[in-house]
Amino acid sequence: MAKPKKKLDSVVKLQLIGGQATPAPPIGPALGSKGVKAMDFCKIFNEKTKDIRGEQVTVVINIYEDKTFDFVLKSPPASTLLLKAVGAQKGSPEPNRKKIGKVTWDTIKEIAEKKFPDLNCFTMEAAMRIVAGTARSCGIEVEGTPPWEQEAVNN
Repeated sequence: MAKPKKKLDSVVKLQLIGGQATPAPPIGPALGSKGVKAMDFCKIFNEKTKDIRGEQVTVVINIYEDKTFDFVLKSPPASTLLLKAVGAQKGSPEPNRKKIGKVTWDTIKEIAEKKFPDLNCFTMEAAMRIVAGTARSCGIEVEGTPPWEQEAVNN
């Protein structure tokens, strides 16, 4: 006989540093208010993310009515990956005027491939457009012609 499904109580989304979770804020208050022991989550999270230690990761925590939980790790935010690619600490305060770096369409494609499962799109072109938009809003210039425009020129 199949095990009965647990009833979901709430969902908590956090952006944490891989392998470095502690019960201090933001984890402690977010989970403590839902009745979950933050230290239990931290131990499991740190164990699962030890190979990506130091990278920012989005985690979606499902908390059930019996106060048990599970979580899903998402890829790092596109802005974090883009800033790492140009070697910047933070985005431009005026992205339309002050540029902080340049990336190529190859870099955009690499980031889009990494982010693809978490993006709300069906094609790699759409994923690349989303990442390129994020780059522009961070003040990062995208150099070159997009691959889908190059194909149109070559045909």
